[in-house]
Amino acid sequence: MAFTDSWTHEIESPVAASRLFRAGVMDWHTLAPKLAPHIVASAHPVEGEGGIGSVRQFNFTSAMPFSLMKERLEFIDADKCECKSTLIEGGGIGTAIETATSHIKVEAAANGGSVVKVESTYKLLPGVEVNDEITKAKESVTAIFKAAEAYLVANPDAYN
Repeated sequence: MAFTDSWTHEIESPVAASRLFRAGVMDWHTLAPKLAPHIVASAHPVEGEGGIGSVRQFNFTSAMPFSLMKERLEFIDADKCECKSTLIEGGGIGTAIETATSHIKVEAAANGGSVVKVESTYKLLPGVEVNDEITKAKESVTAIFKAAEAYLVANPDAYN
């Protein structure tokens, strides 16, 4: 029987929320191939200009269990550093997952840094079980934001 489940994850960063949101979420398709070429071979917009309904595609190296992932932006509030996207192709859709959405919010922290809050909701196909995929997903999300963080710390004028 297929069921819907979710997981949450938080990542602390010394980088301001607005910078981390722009680099690690909104412009990740540009930065990922540069900052994580061992994982992301290429990435590009497929439809739209980055607003609601826009679709972007990430093409992965053999380091990932799937070759591509397309996601559609369902909601965005750049001022609140928040967005929601839906996985529409690749990334296990049709083979293990029926549907998957991610809600990301980057909030300001008292120390001038930020906290990334991620909630992923998914519906597995019948007969599919989750083993260590959630741990791997959390590690991947952490790696994305830590790569963006390292870039922003090394480039203090970027994404201001």
